[in-house]
Amino acid sequence: MPIALASLGTFAYAQPIEAQLDCRSTAHDFIAPLQQNDLLETKPMRIEPNYVNAFKPTKGTALTAYGFKVFAVVGYQKDDPIFKPGRDKPIADSAYSVVVIGSDDAVQEKVSAAGSDADVHHVAPFITAIFCKR
Repeated sequence: MPIALASLGTFAYAQPIEAQLDCRSTAHDFIAPLQQNDLLETKPMRIEPNYVNAFKPTKGTALTAYGFKVFAVVGYQKDDPIFKPGRDKPIADSAYSVVVIGSDDAVQEKVSAAGSDADVHHVAPFITAIFCKR
């Protein structure tokens, strides 16, 4: 039995990040600390034409927002080296979002109950974005 338990390794714990989804931060202030604390990859997994960079949590990291598992953190901030340029016009001078696994209605309910100014957007079935734009 002790051998079996030892082989399970270290369990990851969920790191909540909804406090920063108050839409008062910049994309840099939201994303840079996550990267510095090794919770978020530093290289974007995707760059949209509107300059939005998508970053995934680092391996073994479980991020949550309002109790929902974070699939990706996305953002862009003008003239910030963290973010790579897209092909078209930038979405805004600063915008950031988390993409969570959860229905639009359930996510909207939690975001509203928390008093956040974030917008909730449908991405795909049971995939929802919590979005802040300045």
